Order: sequence, then structure tokens, then C-alpha cells
Amino acid sequence: MEKIKFIDTVIENKKDIFIKASDTIWENPELYFNEKNSSKIIMDILKKENFDVKDSIDNIPTAFIGSFGSGKPVIAILGEFDALPGLSQVANLAEKKELVINGAGHGCGHHALGIGSLAGAIAVKRYLEENNLSGTIRYYGCPAEEIGWSKMFLVKDGYFSDVDAAITWHPSSMNRVQGSSTLANLCAYFSFTGKAAHAAAAPHLGRSALDACELMNVGVNYLREHIIPEAKIHYAYLDVGGEAPNVVQSHSCLKYFIRAPKIKQVLEIAERVKKIAKGAALMTETIENINFTAGMCDFIPNGIISNIMTESLFEIGVPNFDEEDISTAQLFFNTFSQDEINSSLKRMSESYDNVENFKNCPLIKEISNFKRSNNCGFGSTDVGDVSYCVPTAQLQLSSFANGTPAHSWQATAQGKTNAMHKSLLTAGKILALTAIKLLENPIILKEAKNEYIKETGGKYICPVSQDTKPIF
Repeated sequence: MEKIKFIDTVIENKKDIFIKASDTIWENPELYFNEKNSSKIIMDILKKENFDVKDSIDNIPTAFIGSFGSGKPVIAILGEFDALPGLSQVANLAEKKELVINGAGHGCGHHALGIGSLAGAIAVKRYLEENNLSGTIRYYGCPAEEIGWSKMFLVKDGYFSDVDAAITWHPSSMNRVQGSSTLANLCAYFSFTGKAAHAAAAPHLGRSALDACELMNVGVNYLREHIIPEAKIHYAYLDVGGEAPNVVQSHSCLKYFIRAPKIKQVLEIAERVKKIAKGAALMTETIENINFTAGMCDFIPNGIISNIMTESLFEIGVPNFDEEDISTAQLFFNTFSQDEINSSLKRMSESYDNVENFKNCPLIKEISNFKRSNNCGFGSTDVGDVSYCVPTAQLQLSSFANGTPAHSWQATAQGKTNAMHKSLLTAGKILALTAIKLLENPIILKEAKNEYIKETGGKYICPVSQDTKPIF
């Protein structure tokens, strides 16, 4: 109880600073690898708290580490702060209305994620000081979770090599420690170079790069029948070679995401996709250029760390939502279709036994016990790469109205609600309590590492080559 009271006092005394920082980041959304103001806000607070802050780590301008303490164990708290394109939205308004036309917006709650993690790191730092304890707490400022995936680069280049455990959280519509995995993902660019010609007068002299793209897509569509059903392959045209149909297109480019439950499966499928691209180039007598720019491992929740975090979740409790918070959530809940609500309930069913109880519930207060699931989530996260390197756990805390789709205008609109503010503060307290328990109990960390080795073989599987650099 003393720990909880101490943590609560530290975070509540600074709650105005944390809420202001979260709101300021929300008001100034920045996209992947361009989060200059967002990262500066967090680094400035860390510096005022006497953290040793190293910026531009791994030659990524908006990546940083704030560290306090010395020696083992080393506990990492992960923070994110990037926004999403096209999700600008007026705050607290339960109808779609852009704040900035075609602007970016925090439709995934990373503005609150980064600050909640910051609150947790500061509370742990204060606890280490107060009790004159050894050990190190680190805040990892991780840009580009949505697109770019900085954690992969940080793991690949050794920035987690001495970390004993990593913890983080994410705004959600439920209260649990995540027990399911996520999809591994690989990002690839397929560019083709051909030869321009007049499409009517001399088409035989041209070599169409656009044809190569189309043939590649056809080949991949046939491939889908012959890969595991859980795998997903998405593509988009980045370059169609121009707007003139009377010119044989000399250049074209596709962007692909290849997903599967395990990173090994993704890499196997990627080799087959590469062969299709080369085949398309052979058929069209064009030259292919294949560039795998980034990837994400599947997330492996560490049961030992996750159970400690769940224990902390029950001890701290959920955000203290009041009638005003419930009324606000009801306004957004009313905007969701029954299909959206059912989809949310289906995701919750892996954690809660009686999801039908939430069918008409706008804001969920109930806590789920930790349940390790064989199910694989619908999304991907570069937290997965950290989990392939060190024992990792991720908290999800009720912040949005029940049924809020990720990456939606409704999520952006709820980014400055009182419920979101309460959630980020509560998340900070839960992360802090979890970290302190780990710092004070090396036996738990040893057990967590044994589980990690059993699950992963103790070896990080990097999705890209060692010399791959992020694309800014």
C-alpha cells in the first residue's frame, strides 16, 4: 500500500503537467519520423526530472532514451507519440468534422500513450531516489509506430541488449493485460523500370513497367490460395507511370505489406513474393528493384511479467470514471453500427467471459484477468520486436467508448476527454507499480527470462537485413 500511495502522490502532483503535455501533442499531430515537437515536449520533461536524455539515437532524429539510475536490473518503459494521416477531427465532438482539412490526427491515442508512459517512468525514478535503490529505469521514445517502426531498428541495432524487461500500455476500450499475439508484418517496395514509347505508333519498342506491376499483382493473387489462411497480403500503387495512356509507362512502383501470425512465416512468404516480382520483370523485359524497408515481429506476451502487471492493474484499479465521462462516451457509442459493436465484443471475448454484458455499455470499467491466448490480433505493432528481444508486457486500459474502432475519427475526437486524461494517469501508476515490483524482485526477472528463452529461443529474428536504414 505504501508503494501505491507513493506512486499516486507523485503522479497526481504532476497531473496538470502530464495532461497539458498530452493535449499539446494531440493539438499538434506529427507523422512518422517527423515528431519533432512531440519528442521535444517529452524530452524537456525528462530533463527537468534529471533523467539522462540522449536524443537522435540510432541516427533517428525523433528517437530518444531518458535514463535514470545505475546498474541492474534495467527496466524499459516504451512511449509512442506519432499521429495518423487523414484523421484530423474536432475534439469532443460526436460527429465527423475535420479540424484541419485532410490533416493528421491522433486516431490511435499515441499522444496519451507517450505521456502515460512518461508519468510511470517519473514515478519510478522518484521511488528509486526516495529509497536509495540500485537499478535503472529507462523511457524509450519510439517514433513511427504506425509507419516506419522505429522499435525494430532500435532492437536490431542493440539498444535493448542490456534491458531485463520492457513494459508499455495502449489506450483501449477494455481493461486487461494483452494475452494475445499480433501479426508479424513486412513492408516492401517493388519498383520496375521499363522503356517509354508511343503507345500507338511504336508500342513494340516500349517495355511497360505498369504491366509488370499488374502482372505481379495477378501472381500474388494466385499465391494467396497457396499460403496459410491466416496470412494477409496488401498492396497499393505508389507510381503508375504517369497519366498519359498514349505513352508506354517506363516506371512504376508498388508498396506491399505481408502479414502472418509469426515472423518466420512472413519471411517465407516474402521469398515467394520476390520470385513473383522477378517473374513479372522477366515477362515484361523490365528491371525490378526490390526493397524491404522495415518489418515487425509478432508480439509475444511474457506471462510472468504480464501477471505482475495484471496484479498491479487490480491493485491500482481502473480510471475513476464519473457520470460525465459515461455520458460523453454514450454520445460516441451512439455513432457505432451494430457490426462495429459486435466486432469489438468479439475481440473482448478472449479476455472477458460474458461480453454480452457490455452490449449496451458505453464505457467499460471491469478488469479482465490475464489470459494467454493462442489467438492472433488483427493488427501489428513494433512492440513485437521488443518482445523478441526481452520479456515484454502490454497493458490496455479503458480510454475510449466501447466499440471505438482504431484509427477512426471517433478515436481522435476522444483524445482530449476527461476519460482519456484519467486513463493516461492511471496507466502511469500501473506501469510504475509494475516496474518497481520488477526492480525489487530479481527472481521474477529470472523467471521471465526463462520463459522468454523458451518462447523465442532467445534469439531476435530481424525482418530486414542488418544494413537497412529507416526511410524518413
